Amino acid sequence: MQWHQVVSFVAAVIPLTLIPGTSFTLVTQRVIAGSRSDGVLVAFGSACGLLVHAAFAVAGLSALVMSSAQALTAVKLLGGIYLIWLGVTTWRSARQGIEATGRRRWRLPWAQRGSFSQGLWSNALNPKAASVYLTLVPQFFMPTRQVAPQIAALAVAHVTVVLVWLLLLTSVVAAARTAIDTPRFRRRMSRLAGAVLVVLGIRTATAGQVGWVG
Repeated sequence: MQWHQVVSFVAAVIPLTLIPGTSFTLVTQRVIAGSRSDGVLVAFGSACGLLVHAAFAVAGLSALVMSSAQALTAVKLLGGIYLIWLGVTTWRSARQGIEATGRRRWRLPWAQRGSFSQGLWSNALNPKAASVYLTLVPQFFMPTRQVAPQIAALAVAHVTVVLVWLLLLTSVVAAARTAIDTPRFRRRMSRLAGAVLVVLGIRTATAGQVGWVG
């Protein structure tokens, strides 16, 4: 694959990545409710979720899902239910305060490793992420070369863009949290993040058409 094709793909995927979506919400909520490391884990989990779709695209499974109304509906419902569950759990966690070293902290009920899993599954179950590899990626293929290496090259570029953006977001949110680090602020932000995740879940489960990942 020529370097200018990768650059063109990066230019096309950056605006899609910057649109606030599930990963944006998860990173913001986990950093506020936990720590900077939680945001980093969400970022890497989200990146691995994209690699899942890249692997499916190589195997042709994504094309099967997108061509079958029943399979696509199942993926949309699974992704939507997961996000709704995540949103409800996040909302409920805002009520729980934990005393640690004499300081009141608001944390989610799951362990730190859950941050990676949330990032992973939120993208692995996101049909919009799959659509990137079925609608956008093929536009940058060279028909005279093998498909798998080209998908791999574009997937690496996509993951790099997403990681840079989410890690930058993690740093910004962590810095802002230091300035306004109060239990009341954390509680309100956890509730806001929970509501956003529920809305995203409903939208994912009920969307009539699949668009690009946000």
